[in-house]
Amino acid sequence: MDALYTAVATATHGREGRAVSSDGRIDLALAMPVELGGNGQGTNPEQLFAAGYAACFGSALGLVGRQAKVDVSEAAVTAEVGIGKQGEGFGLKVTLRIELPDSVDQETGRKLVESAHQVCPYSNATRGNIDVDLVVE
Repeated sequence: MDALYTAVATATHGREGRAVSSDGRIDLALAMPVELGGNGQGTNPEQLFAAGYAACFGSALGLVGRQAKVDVSEAAVTAEVGIGKQGEGFGLKVTLRIELPDSVDQETGRKLVESAHQVCPYSNATRGNIDVDLVVE
């Protein structure tokens, strides 16, 4: 694959440090969530992953919607990213909640969501590695 764009970010001190993008647009404190024993006084990698996946999936949904001539411009995607023990280490799981406009019937909406799941780069990167549940609302 030839990259059309490459994002660059640097994190220091792991989950208790700072993350900065090469262009400076992201510059934030990182902290472990309270549920994992941290102070929760910063953003955590799961939140960043959830935000990226939700945005990317929304764009993929828009693409397949335009191709099918179905207006999904008012759709909202919420990504829930869970972390937990998996074997000797940790693993992730994702639930994508897709709220479609009332004008889109359930069958059409489900087909568009399934199509978006095939073209979304995050879905392609996680397929076979992370359980991803699609919930159409």
